[in-house]
Amino acid sequence: MQEWPIKDVARATGLTSRTLRHYEQIGLLHPSRVASNGYRFYGQAELSRLYRILSLRALELPLAAIRLALDDEKSLVETIQSHLALLEEHRDRTNQQITVVRQTLEAAQKGQQMSIEEVFASFDPSQYETEVRERWGDDAWEGSAERRNQMTHDERRADDERSLDVNAALRAAAESNVDPTSEAFHALIAQHYKWVTEHWNGRKPDRAAYTGLSHLYVTDSRFAATYGGEANAEVIRAAIQSWIETNLP
Repeated sequence: MQEWPIKDVARATGLTSRTLRHYEQIGLLHPSRVASNGYRFYGQAELSRLYRILSLRALELPLAAIRLALDDEKSLVETIQSHLALLEEHRDRTNQQITVVRQTLEAAQKGQQMSIEEVFASFDPSQYETEVRERWGDDAWEGSAERRNQMTHDERRADDERSLDVNAALRAAAESNVDPTSEAFHALIAQHYKWVTEHWNGRKPDRAAYTGLSHLYVTDSRFAATYGGEANAEVIRAAIQSWIETNLP
């Protein structure tokens, strides 16, 4: 039986070895065997299952739903139908955002004064669900979603306003050419770190997680757009890195 080592599977699929090991830990995909030196190998059956996993991931299904669909063939149709409903809901929300962004752009082009709320009106944290689930696990997203679900309407509004304030302050600092290693910028990063911790349901990011988040701000155009573009995101990443060196072990 032909087998492929984990490094070859990772290279072929674009996944990292860490992601494949995570799939194993949550029972989603087990290797065909593990050698005495710990190296993992995958056979035809495992590659077939991985193909299905990636196909379902392309539909942005969460890992828990994928595992259910793979383990219970009868639930696959229902799972996809449920996800289709979510996609249609997302489409409607995206169309609403497009309308808001067009209005914001027209106002900016005409030189009209806009409030900070109007500038960030199209910002939707739920668009990052896939990244959160993929990079930090389903628990991170579920915990954050549960935190929001337990809030009253006024509490959610206050939470949204705080999100706007924290991110708008970072953007303003970057646009004002504030030194990313300065105490002033570090104070803003400290508030951002506290904000991230709150949204992660009280789990404080370690060095690796916070560093990864800062990289995502630059490499993902949606994140970068929140801060006014990649150049600003680069400055914010540098500030986060500087703050990490001083504040995280």
